[in-house]
Amino acid sequence: MRKSLTPAIVLMCVAALTLTGCATKKYVNEQVAAGDQLTMQKVGEVQSSVETNQKAISDLEAKNAKLQEYYNSLSQETKDALRRAEEAGKLAEGSFVDEVVLTDDKVKFAFNRADLTAEAKAEIETLVNGLKSKNADVYVEIQGHTDSTGSEQYNLQLGYKRAKQVMEYMNVELGVPMHRMNVTSYGEYKPIADNGTREGRAQNRRVSLVVMK
Repeated sequence: MRKSLTPAIVLMCVAALTLTGCATKKYVNEQVAAGDQLTMQKVGEVQSSVETNQKAISDLEAKNAKLQEYYNSLSQETKDALRRAEEAGKLAEGSFVDEVVLTDDKVKFAFNRADLTAEAKAEIETLVNGLKSKNADVYVEIQGHTDSTGSEQYNLQLGYKRAKQVMEYMNVELGVPMHRMNVTSYGEYKPIADNGTREGRAQNRRVSLVVMK
């Protein structure tokens, strides 16, 4: 004959099951709470990362806008020099450093001549010494310009001769390596003043040294 459970034993079993159920529910709640906390932590980390990336993007956009504004302020000749130097693989940073303009009214290029005067040599030496003092690893494009007197072809040749004189002086007398320089001529095509006046023609007869790195 099977013995029946006493009321006391039944109560004990019910109590045990009840306690076990409470313990299981508590454990589940704890795990859910821990999961929620971990989720919130991950959400916070992602949000922080997004905010950091957004700030980095914003800073980069501001920097690019400033660089674009700066680039737009450069003369077309300087932009052309940067483009040519970049295409030739001469630039480390692809940036403009300085420009020195030797105009006829300042350094007195002799009429129809390419010879450098003492004033022109002094201006070039000041530029080169300044670069050497900064230990600047730069690239220089030397651009020759003329007024509109004479034929277009002749002015292109004259502009080139003047720019080449500057390059040779920088190399032979001041020790600038030839591979750090380039010569081009615009002739009469890029005037900065009115060729109809004597003063304007003097300003147009010039050599520009565009310094890049």
